[in-house]
Amino acid sequence: MSAAVNGKTNISKELKKAEGINRLVVLPFKKSVEIAYKSIKVRFFRSLITTMSLVLAVSFLSFVSVTNDVANGFLATQNPDLRQALVRSGYDIAPEDTSVGSSPKQKWIIVLSLLVCVVGIVNAQLMAVTERFREIGTMKCLGALDRFVLRLFLLEASMQGLVGSVVGAVAGAIFAIINNFIRFGTVVFVELALLDVLFSILLASLIGCFLSLVGVFYPALVAARMQPVEAMRVEQ
Repeated sequence: MSAAVNGKTNISKELKKAEGINRLVVLPFKKSVEIAYKSIKVRFFRSLITTMSLVLAVSFLSFVSVTNDVANGFLATQNPDLRQALVRSGYDIAPEDTSVGSSPKQKWIIVLSLLVCVVGIVNAQLMAVTERFREIGTMKCLGALDRFVLRLFLLEASMQGLVGSVVGAVAGAIFAIINNFIRFGTVVFVELALLDVLFSILLASLIGCFLSLVGVFYPALVAARMQPVEAMRVEQ
């Protein structure tokens, strides 16, 4: 008799588990992207401020990289006049040097600007999490899992990072070319290595996207681990 009761109990538990699994609704990735995009539109100006900090940092990185590409293009020609033009403009070039790179001072400035950018992104995203307590709590009460909330924040950061990085990298490259045109004249367009410039733009864009994801990761974890009850009882 007890075996039969235990058997029925086990069957009941299995049925409840199956019902719970059936009730679990998994949103497709496309729907997550749509929700993230709408969230950015609703908070457009805050997103714009966060993106602008990334644009400035990435544009400076791209500016320095493309400026070095222009100088390396001059050195690749082995033209003594172009080498002297670089020396007169402030480059520290030895007679045996065939390429130039960023100075230690430039590297430190780039690193500091990128660190400030990351700190700004973290701060802005933490504020966004605070403002969205009820939204996060509502999603969790409706069955959203931790990984869905995490994915939502990462998707928003990816969109902002992609746009901000590409805009910053292209803007930095354009300003670098204009600056070198003012310094050296039309020879810049003749000796400019287009593939090197494109590589610098791509590298700066990838670094910007990576920084955007790094900056949002901790705030996204905070949002994902938030308990629904705690989120819902916060007064706005």
